[in-house]
Amino acid sequence: MKALISNDDGITASGILASKKAMEDLCETYVIAPETQQSGIGHALTLYDPLRINEHVLRDGSIGYGVTGTPTDAVTLALFEIMDEKPDIMISGINTGFNIGKAELTTSGTLGAAIEAASFGIPTIAVSQEVTRDDIKFENGANEVDFSFAGKMLNKLAKTVLKKGLPEGIDLLNVNVPANPSDDKFEIAKLSERMYVPVIEKRLDPRGKPYYWIGGEPYDSHKPGSDGHTLSVLNKTTITPLKIDLTGDIKEIRDFLEI
Repeated sequence: MKALISNDDGITASGILASKKAMEDLCETYVIAPETQQSGIGHALTLYDPLRINEHVLRDGSIGYGVTGTPTDAVTLALFEIMDEKPDIMISGINTGFNIGKAELTTSGTLGAAIEAASFGIPTIAVSQEVTRDDIKFENGANEVDFSFAGKMLNKLAKTVLKKGLPEGIDLLNVNVPANPSDDKFEIAKLSERMYVPVIEKRLDPRGKPYYWIGGEPYDSHKPGSDGHTLSVLNKTTITPLKIDLTGDIKEIRDFLEI
């Protein structure tokens, strides 16, 4: 079996190596990811600039491939240029920080890579982990995060997906791991309303012209049963099943329009 592993944090991110390590006893792994940090890029595809594929020696000594584009570009080139056959599973992550909530999922590059693979019928898991300042250690000239627990949970879930596939009507699984999990079990959770409330910071450049930073403040009104509440209050690892088909209720809109 073969696993495609990608992300939005870039080919050198420690989270992608954690995914590779988690999958090595299950599959032959192919690490193909953006050359640089691409968080917040969503499902963007590069259409008007050339793309390059650069071979990288990863920190574990294995070979990975960096793509000079978006996570979606990386998955597209992986499937149609680098790999000689469709993988049995695709893993996106392990991402640094949560990917939760209805609003944020469409901007997530982690989910963008996952959606691209899932659109070709590949069983897909997107994995993200909460990271606090205390979790980040500076080692060997790089910021290192301990993703071992998230890797353990990924391995457990991937075994089931490889054995059974995904249920009909489910295209991918969005997994989020808290910084201090209460146990090693999964909790099924629906999407929160949102993860952040947008905050716009206006500044002036040396010439007095305004420029803007888009940021956000945590949105903490998560309802019980949502991914936000399950992660932040119960400290449990969540699985949210997702489907790509965004079609709403056709009968309802017909009745509304009286057609």
